[in-house]
Parts: sequence; structure tokens; C-alpha cells
Amino acid sequence: MSDGDPASASEGAADSSREDDTDRDARGGRDVVVPMRIYKTVTVFSTLIAVVSVVFGFMLLDAATLNVSFLGNTVRSVLAAVGLAIGDGLLSTVFAALGLAIIAFGAGVYVIGTRFRARGMGKSQEDSGEDSNTNG
Repeated sequence: MSDGDPASASEGAADSSREDDTDRDARGGRDVVVPMRIYKTVTVFSTLIAVVSVVFGFMLLDAATLNVSFLGNTVRSVLAAVGLAIGDGLLSTVFAALGLAIIAFGAGVYVIGTRFRARGMGKSQEDSGEDSNTNG
């Protein structure tokens, strides 16, 4: 590799470009940069959906215990009024599985919602200017 060789200069530029792309992907390749209005909307609704899902999921888990539960008693009453006889074990299993699935859905929505950021926003680790390897 000589200093005046155009081929080596282009290889060096390509290597630098690849390092920049790798660095960019490692820092925030999964983040989606959107306008502030969309960021606020996504943040509000993803948090709302996550909270409602977790609360409703725990209500279903409570109903699965077959203790005094408003939701469990309501579902049993509706099933009895329709004339369906479902065993307590099966009903408990359905409540528990549905409750866990709804909690997982809420967590997934929240995690996806945290991937959005507005223009000009950086991650807190990038903005701090501190190296994680220093021992203070």
C-alpha cells in the first residue's frame, strides 16, 4: 500500500464507511426517528395500551384463582344464563392463559413504543459523555 495509490485510498474510504455503518447500527439501528407529534402520539398510546393490558391481564389472573372476582363471577353468570356448563378447571385455565397472553401483548406494545424517538433526541448513554469502562 503506497500513499499515492488511488486503489488503497478507495479501500481505506470503504473501510471507514463500513466502520461508520457498524457504529451507527450498534448505537441505534433499531430506533425509528419520527416528528415530535408522532413521537408523542406513539408514546401516549403505547403506554396506555400497555397499562390497560397489564391491569386487565391481572384481572383475568385473579379470575383464574376462582376466588371472589368480579370478572370471574360475571363470566360464570353469563355462561350459566346462556346454558353453558363449563368446569371450573377449564375456566380457570382459560382465564390464566388469556391473562398471561394479554400481559405479554401489553409488554410487547410498550417495548415497540420505546423504539420511537423524535428528531434531535439521543439515547441517554450517548449524551452523558461518560465511558462505561471508567471506574471514577
